[in-house]
Amino acid sequence: MATTHIANVPPGIATPDRVESRLGTLTFTDGVPDAATAQKLFDELDYVHAVTAFINGYAAVNQLALLKGFRAAGVNDNEVLVTSGLMDAKCRFLTANADTYYMWAYLDLSKGPLVVETPPDTLGIIDDMWWNWVSDFGFPGADRGLGGKYLLLPPGYSGDVPEGGFYVRKSRTNHVAFLGRAFLQDNDPKPVDEMVKRTLKVYPYEP
Repeated sequence: MATTHIANVPPGIATPDRVESRLGTLTFTDGVPDAATAQKLFDELDYVHAVTAFINGYAAVNQLALLKGFRAAGVNDNEVLVTSGLMDAKCRFLTANADTYYMWAYLDLSKGPLVVETPPDTLGIIDDMWWNWVSDFGFPGADRGLGGKYLLLPPGYSGDVPEGGFYVRKSRTNHVAFLGRAFLQDNDPKPVDEMVKRTLKVYPYEP
């Protein structure tokens, strides 16, 4: 005759019948929540997912606000804002330095790929509209500070891509942010400004 053995379940892994939590009292039967407890937990999961979605949206909302701000200030897509005279207290930019030459643009890839010819001796980044990295340029980029041609492809692009002559980068959004800085010469922004305006170019790619 078979003998039935009942295992001793360690208390640490068993679900108690009642749990006091910030949601109130949660009630279980053999580890299964009753209807009221299940509803509380589903409501909490909905709340947590909503908060996560809200927080994750910060980056895109921030980029969109910046893009709208550029347009409102008269800086259109594919045009570059440069700080020819450096920034001062009147400039409403977070974390900007008053002794750094900046260049900033929002590039529209919705009509097709764009080529950006970057100036030498710069330091910069290209991000999509979620602030996700697309490419570095300048000293940390593929051009290593010598300046180069970056070919930016929009999402889903299936056209021709050259085998050489460009640093090819793909974006997951139809707009990208182009941000860079250049370094003063003898504390003078003028020669840097002249160099950037001479060498920085943005134009459509034609195979």
